[in-house]
Amino acid sequence: MNKTEMIERVAKKTGLTMKDSRAVVDAIFSTAPRQGIVATELDAGRKVQITGFGTFQTRKRKKRKGRNPQTGETITIPATKFPAFTAGKALKSRVAK
Repeated sequence: MNKTEMIERVAKKTGLTMKDSRAVVDAIFSTAPRQGIVATELDAGRKVQITGFGTFQTRKRKKRKGRNPQTGETITIPATKFPAFTAGKALKSRVAK
């Protein structure tokens, strides 16, 4: 499913117009600065927990040694922060059926 298909399903399930459904999906999932709720919370270092569905959070990866695949030279890969999702119990159960 892509974003357009999700917007269509939200419109069908809720009776909202396509325009209103797009606004809802964008309000939750947009990655534009100060737009999407999930991205804004993660950027601020907070987690988003939706009971039964799952948790969106940021995790930290320590700096580490790596290898440049073109030259074989050893390089230092800097520490980073990245988004992660952990599925909730109800979602895991439903998918496992």
